[in-house]
Amino acid sequence: MLSKTHTKYIQSLQHKKFRDESGLFIAEGPKVVLDLLNSRNFICKEVFALNEWFDLNENIKSIHTGTLFVEVKDFELKKISALSTSHSVLAVFEKRKQDSGLKITNKLTLALDMVQDPGNLGTIIRIADWFGIENIICSEGCADMYNSKVVQSTMGSLGRVNIIYTDLEAWLQQNKKIRIYAASLEGVSIKSIGKLHEGIIIIGNEAHGISESVMQQVNEKMTIPKTGAAESLNAAVATGIILSHLV
Repeated sequence: MLSKTHTKYIQSLQHKKFRDESGLFIAEGPKVVLDLLNSRNFICKEVFALNEWFDLNENIKSIHTGTLFVEVKDFELKKISALSTSHSVLAVFEKRKQDSGLKITNKLTLALDMVQDPGNLGTIIRIADWFGIENIICSEGCADMYNSKVVQSTMGSLGRVNIIYTDLEAWLQQNKKIRIYAASLEGVSIKSIGKLHEGIIIIGNEAHGISESVMQQVNEKMTIPKTGAAESLNAAVATGIILSHLV
């Protein structure tokens, strides 16, 4: 049975402050947990699961020998879950170390400028994984990749996409040899650009778009042509449409 102390410790990881202090985060649900376990990009400290989950994954303990596996009751899982409806498994993982030696030549890279909605960030990570985008560069004002909503929205893609938080303006200046494209309400149609084999694609804030200082680094603005009356598109939806045309 989970102690009150252990329960509070896991609950605390729902808050960024404690995730940063401990270097840990939580993931929930059979698909997300198994994908992160199998990615080998994250070290799993603990897994708390119902008996039926262990029955479906009977070899899991022998594969991940460094992980503590704890069978819990449904009411215990509900106490530590960040979701309104708990799943059959919750795991505690160590945060991934940032890769400072990124190679962005001969490939497409996503850059996110102040994308602050956790659901949007998680969906963008999942979309990037779908289109084979290896790296996402986030400005320091973006949502936390280890927020529970982000982790769940990625559906396991968090283990396959490399995500870096940095001063985006400075990073773009350092990589100005790579052509930089900006998603904008004004610009050339994405249909006229054609397939890209190299470049940095910037997606801006949900309400304000790309900041002026970041936009100054851009080589070309591009837009998704519209035929209806909507003022704008959701950041994640726009990312999916853009990548479907350019990849």
